[in-house]
Amino acid sequence: MSRARRSTDWGFPRWRGYGSSREAAQVRLCDRHGCNEPGNCPAPKSPNSPDRWMFCQKHAAEYNSGWDYFAGLDAEEAAAREASEQAETSGYKESAHYGWAGSGDGSRSRDELRALEALGLDPDADFDAVRKAWRTKAKEVHPDVKPNDPEAAKAFQTYQLAYEVLRAAEDRREWKG
Repeated sequence: MSRARRSTDWGFPRWRGYGSSREAAQVRLCDRHGCNEPGNCPAPKSPNSPDRWMFCQKHAAEYNSGWDYFAGLDAEEAAAREASEQAETSGYKESAHYGWAGSGDGSRSRDELRALEALGLDPDADFDAVRKAWRTKAKEVHPDVKPNDPEAAKAFQTYQLAYEVLRAAEDRREWKG
């Protein structure tokens, strides 16, 4: 009958022996020649191959900058693949309508930022500043002030559209909040 050995592990790190520590973690280096950064970004060596290069983030970005998803496909195959992928991801495009997808910190959509730029305002301008800028700019180029001026009419339409976009966004924010 063999006797069970008493454990030296009391459940608290300082009571364990020096030999029971974790082994050193292996770090794979970047596969780019001369780079000593950790290679933690996999990149395919060839299409449809399980073999991967392991690059650091900088070299992975460099590798992916020249990537052409539709390389080797004729125009019809590329169009068919693009259409099928857009059909699969249409929910993301639909979500943009509800204000779930946008640029920056999420408070303004891309259209709102363009409208603010057209009115000459900062991206963090409030709606009172929008209304004031729209009134002053629209008064300068109003068709009653400058009749028969196509440039003024185009500028007036731009300001009007920008105001409509920002007013609709403000209404949505008030309705949500």
